[in-house]
Amino acid sequence: MSQQITTLTFFKYATVKEKLWAFGMMQFAHQPMKKVNGLRFYKLLGSGKENFDPKPDWSVYGLLQVWDHEEAAKNFFEHSVLYNRYKNRSERQLTFYMKCIKAHGQWSKKNPFEPSDSLDENNAFISVITRATIKLTMLKKFWDYVPTSQIDLVDNPNLLFTAGVGERPVTQMATFSLWNDARALKKFAYRSQNHRHAVQQTQALQWYKEEMFTRFQPYRITGSWLDFKIPISLK
Repeated sequence: MSQQITTLTFFKYATVKEKLWAFGMMQFAHQPMKKVNGLRFYKLLGSGKENFDPKPDWSVYGLLQVWDHEEAAKNFFEHSVLYNRYKNRSERQLTFYMKCIKAHGQWSKKNPFEPSDSLDENNAFISVITRATIKLTMLKKFWDYVPTSQIDLVDNPNLLFTAGVGERPVTQMATFSLWNDARALKKFAYRSQNHRHAVQQTQALQWYKEEMFTRFQPYRITGSWLDFKIPISLK
């Protein structure tokens, strides 16, 4: 029986000093992160500007973590010196606690996400992480097409939260989104003409070296974020 959970934390930094610190931690946090008990997989993430713009947003960073069990995550967020440094340096933090529904593909040549056997059938919320390493020869075509592929996300009432993140600017990108329910996500994925065309382009042009698509059931959200209200049932 898998007790694995995944957390995704966003940090918002206000001052130039704190932004420089956060940028530096993209390198210096690896050593202490590798020593965290119960942490199976992690990624330090930068972020892009709104609407999946590839230009970096130096004020927002992300931390993706896959845990053996919830107790390990709880111990990290409550007692870790490393996390306290992140928390004290940032003006806002927002953490999504999630159980994997299904995962397809690879991230750094592995699939770290195990489907959970303890999903709540009464919890309709769904979150999605998609990530890809883009072939260098396809970078221009890919980024030229991104604005078109995302048109149907703008002002979508069923999309509660979204962010563009990545391990490296431009070439290694990921998206995170939180939806009201699976029906809303399915409607976007299969009925959106622009999104369907993006999928067709992906298959035809093969612009990814590596890709992964993962669906999760979010079961708790902690912290706060500008222009985002945590659903009552996920507090």
